Formats: sequence, C-alpha cells, structure tokens
Amino acid sequence: MRILLVEDDEKLNEALAFQLGKEGFLVDVCHDGEDALYYIEQNLYDLILLDRMLPQVSGTDILLKMRQSQNQTPVILITALGTLDDKVTGLDLGADDYLVKPFEFEELMARIRCVTRRPRKLELSEQLTLKDITYRMDENILEGRENACHLSKKEGELLETFLRNPGQTLSRSLLLTKVWGMDSDVEDGNLDNYIHFLRRRLKAVGSSVCIQTIRGIGYRIST
Repeated sequence: MRILLVEDDEKLNEALAFQLGKEGFLVDVCHDGEDALYYIEQNLYDLILLDRMLPQVSGTDILLKMRQSQNQTPVILITALGTLDDKVTGLDLGADDYLVKPFEFEELMARIRCVTRRPRKLELSEQLTLKDITYRMDENILEGRENACHLSKKEGELLETFLRNPGQTLSRSLLLTKVWGMDSDVEDGNLDNYIHFLRRRLKAVGSSVCIQTIRGIGYRIST
C-alpha cells in the first residue's frame, strides 16, 4: 500500500514515516501544501495522511480541491484542532477520518486499517470517457467511433488507470503496482505486452486516443 504523509513537523514526519515503513507501507513524505498538491497530481495513493495546518496551502484546502476534482483517495486528517466544530468541518469537506494530536501510533494504525477496509464510494457512473472512447467498467467493454470490444481483466485495469489520469505521465512502477499489485513478481515486460494489446484495442474501435511511450519513465494516454 502506498501512503502520502503530509506533515510540516519534520520530527513527527520522520518518526511516522519510519514506523509506517516498518509496517510494510511505501511512504512518500512532504512538509507543505504546495508539495502535497504536486504529489497528489503526479501519483496514485491508497491513503493520504494530511495535516490540517500546513504552510503554503492548508490541509482543508487540499482536501477541498481533491474532492472537487473527484479524487476519492481516502484521507485521514491529522491535526491539533480537536473541537467538535473542527472535526465536523473536516469530515464535511470529505475526510474519511479525523485524528487529533497527540496520538499513539497504534491508534493511527487502527484507523488506517478501518479506513482502508471500507468499500470505496460507488462511482456515480460505471463508465469512463475520453474523447471518442467509452470504457464500461461493469462489463469490461471498450466502445469507440467504429466498433466495440471486450477487454481482459488486466487490460481493463490498465485502461482504467490511464483514463483516471488523462494527460499524466505514469511511471512503469506505478502501473505495475496498480494493476498487478505491490507484492507481485510479474516480469517488467508484461507491462509492455499489455500496452501493445491496449494500443491494438484502441485502433480496432477506431479511436484517435493513443498511449505514448515516455522514454525512461513510463506511459501517458493522450488525445
């Protein structure tokens, strides 16, 4: 599981990152709101631990921007502001949980387990669209201007990852983790094979959408 830890207290940030790493999590860290927004735009996370009071951009503003852009990554707000009004405000903005400082690491772990085992919120639509294609996730069907075709499970998961991040360069490691899992021993060449399969599918349905190779980094879907 990949976690983004956003905390401006450097000692607390370092201590939490170390403990989370010992628990087997992949942890990215940053100390201010601007960096947090950049990390969120550039990467896919399973959970975000977000301090409420941050330099540059506040945690609540980050949360609001995420939810307005339909980013439903689970967020636990971590803050010293512990009044009822503070908690209600954070939860109403879209936080999945609210943890008041100081806290024990065992409580944080319990809240992480609770949040990450909840079913994700149902999508308002069972389909994703980009330019001239529509991917119907419930049926694994890709529709284009001229045709439609069924995708395999891995093809569908790979296409969904691209369609949820249009125009973004996604690293090879990120794609392998999202589609095959963090602990998978899948060979790196499998990703290239499935990219080839998806390109053929896009061509078969008459789409002008393409998957670009970003040499040395990964791939990007573009119109």
